[in-house]
Amino acid sequence: MTAATEPIEQVRRRIEEVDPASARAEAERDGTLLIDVREPHEWDEAHIAGAKLVPLGTIAERIEELAPDRAQRLIIYCRVGNRSARAADALASELGYENAASVAGGIEAWRDAGLPLVEPEGLSPEQRMRYSRHTLLPEVGVEGQLKLLDSKVLLIGAGGLGAPSAFYLAAAGVGTLGIVDDDLVDESNLQRQVIHTTGRVGMPKTESARLSIEALNPDVQVVEHRTRLAADNILEIIEGYDVLVDGADNFPTRYLLNDAAVRLGKPVVSASILAFDGQISTFVPHEGPCYRCLYPVPPPPEMAPSCGAAGVLGVMAGVMGLLQANEVIKLVAGLGEPLVGRLLLYDSLGTRFTELKVKRDPECPICGEHAPEIPESELGKFPDYEAFCAGNVVGASSPATPAAR
Repeated sequence: MTAATEPIEQVRRRIEEVDPASARAEAERDGTLLIDVREPHEWDEAHIAGAKLVPLGTIAERIEELAPDRAQRLIIYCRVGNRSARAADALASELGYENAASVAGGIEAWRDAGLPLVEPEGLSPEQRMRYSRHTLLPEVGVEGQLKLLDSKVLLIGAGGLGAPSAFYLAAAGVGTLGIVDDDLVDESNLQRQVIHTTGRVGMPKTESARLSIEALNPDVQVVEHRTRLAADNILEIIEGYDVLVDGADNFPTRYLLNDAAVRLGKPVVSASILAFDGQISTFVPHEGPCYRCLYPVPPPPEMAPSCGAAGVLGVMAGVMGLLQANEVIKLVAGLGEPLVGRLLLYDSLGTRFTELKVKRDPECPICGEHAPEIPESELGKFPDYEAFCAGNVVGASSPATPAAR
């Protein structure tokens, strides 16, 4: 095979190239073999009817089986014509094939010429273009993108963490984004809440976020929940969503969300920021610890001032919010290793990440092995979280303060 370091212009001077229209005409003739030298995930995204998939790295081993006659006409294509040019050169110079040609510009030029392609159902032509950088990734592909488009994600808060998370989840093609927030856009928000604009000061945050998301990606349906999560509405609100993104600005809401999510089996991607520090973890019920395992009780107020009181570096919201979006995409598309059982700490002044292992507490009253089963009649009945968070602070851990609105 021609060395990949050799300039492609030199390779092209040694081979025959054909334009897409000529390649199509030849491919329809008897005796012509059309070969796609891309990778399987690229083939799944789109390919030419009648082609044989032979990835470039395997062509030397498989070509004799497909074309025992070295005089047979071979038309070879890839994405933009580089790999197919090297393949045609190698077939001629190393394996003795006399009649191999590369499609100039590859399948991209074929598409631009308006020639037909075999493309998967479920993605429109516009979606195939919009999400092409996703579908080119073997780990995502068309199947992963379709999962994203079919998913429903709920953001608790359209503030510092929810704003960047919402933007990138919308860009990624999450089909439905629910947003829970009862606040209005304030000028002090604009330093970090990038989904809002100066012209929207005074507008409900859910409306402002919806306008930005719809302008970015019309594929996304935005559901506004212009309220605060409470014991009497949380189960109804979260029930229809696949993943919950915790950007709450107070501890009562975080504990309430945790307990409701465990009861309904909903994964929660939780992050928080304060000053120059942030932390994030993913809680998947019964596959790892829950928020209560990590923080059995909230800290006393003097140990956890709000961002409004202590301040926060604006980009901290972006860093941690985007890490939340990354976790959501992994959960929805089934990629990589989510932060289950791991707490990731970020120090922006030192640009250092620290990972801590977190174990599930067998005595946790919510997700522990001995936690009592909650009958269906009790779902939605929660303790007084405001009183709990205000009073039960003896021996508390010290989680970072939730992001300010």
